[in-house]
Amino acid sequence: MNAGAGDFDVAIVGASIAGCTAARLFALGGARVALIERQPALDAYKTVCTHFIQSSATPTIEKLGLAPLLDARGAVHNSIDLWTRYGGWVVPTDGDVPYGYSITRRALDPILRKLAADTPGVELLAGQTAVGLLGDGRPAGVRIEDRARRGRGLTARLVVGADGRDSKIARWAGVPGRVKPHRRFFYFGYWKELRPFTTRAKVWLLDPDCAYTFPMEDDLTLALVAPHRDRLPEFRADLEGAYRRTLNSLPDAPRLGTATLVSKLLGKLDVPNVFRPAARPGVAFVGDAALAADPVWGVGCGWALQSAEWLAEETGDALDSRSALDAALERYRRAHRRRLLPHYVITSDFASGRPINPFERRLYRAAARDRVVRRAFEQVGTRRRSPVRMLDPRVLVRLALRAHAPSPKPHAETAS
Repeated sequence: MNAGAGDFDVAIVGASIAGCTAARLFALGGARVALIERQPALDAYKTVCTHFIQSSATPTIEKLGLAPLLDARGAVHNSIDLWTRYGGWVVPTDGDVPYGYSITRRALDPILRKLAADTPGVELLAGQTAVGLLGDGRPAGVRIEDRARRGRGLTARLVVGADGRDSKIARWAGVPGRVKPHRRFFYFGYWKELRPFTTRAKVWLLDPDCAYTFPMEDDLTLALVAPHRDRLPEFRADLEGAYRRTLNSLPDAPRLGTATLVSKLLGKLDVPNVFRPAARPGVAFVGDAALAADPVWGVGCGWALQSAEWLAEETGDALDSRSALDAALERYRRAHRRRLLPHYVITSDFASGRPINPFERRLYRAAARDRVVRRAFEQVGTRRRSPVRMLDPRVLVRLALRAHAPSPKPHAETAS
C-alpha cells in the first residue's frame, strides 16, 4: 500500500504488550500495520504491573517467536502456590503442568516492541499521539500528532485500541465499558535476593486481604500486598511500615531481613474492573482496553497477548472487504466474551472484598488434598479452562469426599 498517503490495513494505538502482539501477528499474515505509540523511546515500559504471564498465554508467546528471547533474558518459568486459611497450601505438583513467564516490564516491553517493529509490514510511529478518529460514524483511521503538535491522518480498514483500561479509542468510538468497583488497594516493591529462594509464585488469600510474591529475572522478586480498603488509613499513616508488617505476618513469610528493597513502593488505590464489547464495526479492542480485571490474579499480561492473537486470527483474512471484516469482528467479539467473561465475573466479584464463600472454602480444602480437584483448580486459575470446569461431576464428587479430610503437611519447597 501507499505509505506516503497514510494508508494502512490496520492502525493500532498503543505499542505495549497487546498492541505489539497484534501488530506482529497481523503483519506476519501480510497486513500493513501502523503501530502508534506516544512514548518516543523504544525502551519505554509500563511501571505499574505485576509482570506475571499465565501459562494460558505461553502458546501465543511461542507463536510470536518471543519465547527464546525471554529465555535468553532470564525470564522465570513460573508456577503458583496458593495459601488460604481454609486448607493451607495448594501446590500443583503434576509434572505436566505447563508454565508461564515472569519478567519485568523493563525487560519485556523493549524486547517485544523491537520484535514487532522489526517485523516486515509494521511501521512503528514512536512519539506520536492519537488525538481522534477519522470517519463519519464508522472509524476509518486515526488522527495523530507528534511532540511538536504537527498532525496528520492515517487511514486504515481497521482501528485497534490497545491503549489501556481508560481507552481513548473506546471513548471516541462510543464504546463504553461496564465498571465494577474494587474494594482493595495495592502496594508493591522489588526485592533483591529475597529468601527462601524459589521460582514459584506465592499467593496468599487472607480473607479479605491478599498478598503475593512473584520471582523474576536477575534474582528480583515483586512482593505485593492488596489490603481491603478499610486498611487504607493505616497505610496512609505509615506506608512502608504497614507494607512490611503485612508481608511479615504471612504464613511461611518471605524473609525480608535478608533481602534488599531496591525500588520505591508503587501503588494503585483505585483499580476498577472494566469490561467492554471487544469490537464494533471498524474498531476492535485488545488487552486492558477490552477487559481490565483484578490484578490479584495476574491475568492482564496474558489476556493482552491472547486477545491480540484472537483478533488477528479472526480478522486477518477479512481486511479487504468491509462486510467480511465486520462479520469477523463480530466473531472476535463473541469469542472474547465467551472465553473471558466467566473469568471476569468471578474475579470482579472477588474484588468486591466480600468474605470467601462456603463453596470456595470447600474448594480450597479439597484442592490442598486431592489431585483431581487440584488439577481442575490449576487449569481454571491459570485461565486455560473455563470456570465451568469446576462443575464437572468428577470434580464435585471429589469436593464432597475431600472437604473434611485432615490437612496435609506443607510442601517441602513452600516450607523451606
